[in-house]
Amino acid sequence: MADDTGKDENAIWPMPAFRFRVTWGKAKMEFSEVSGLNNEEQDIEYRHGNSKVFYPIKMPRIGKVDNVSMKRGVFIGPQNYWDWYSQIKLNSINKGRETVVIHLVDENGKSSMTWMLNNAYPTKITSADLKSDGNEAQIDTIEIAYETLVIKNANNA
Repeated sequence: MADDTGKDENAIWPMPAFRFRVTWGKAKMEFSEVSGLNNEEQDIEYRHGNSKVFYPIKMPRIGKVDNVSMKRGVFIGPQNYWDWYSQIKLNSINKGRETVVIHLVDENGKSSMTWMLNNAYPTKITSADLKSDGNEAQIDTIEIAYETLVIKNANNA
């Protein structure tokens, strides 16, 4: 679909969400799904004791982020997230914190948008059930807690 000038190269298209990569530390991993990239500002509501208005004043308060879940098929070979998870099991959480970067990539493999999860660490790894009569792929889910979320677009990076 062309833009107002009739040229395809100036067209603005939404990015497809199926091409992405995830990195932390020296690890680069492919995941089939990433969910929970939520960022929220909670409100403080208060009312002055002598206010004649019967509605509260709202002010921004502390931010809140959800844990991020990432799903990946199980392959023979290194599973970097298990190594990362084992670092925090012995209460050495500060040693195991990383910056996780999720890159949404365009058709040329160039990063067009990034989500940076700062001071991230794994909190849970879940493996799919094993069934002798099943035929689906084995999928692991890693859940990551983090402190702050920074979102950058390639145009404003």
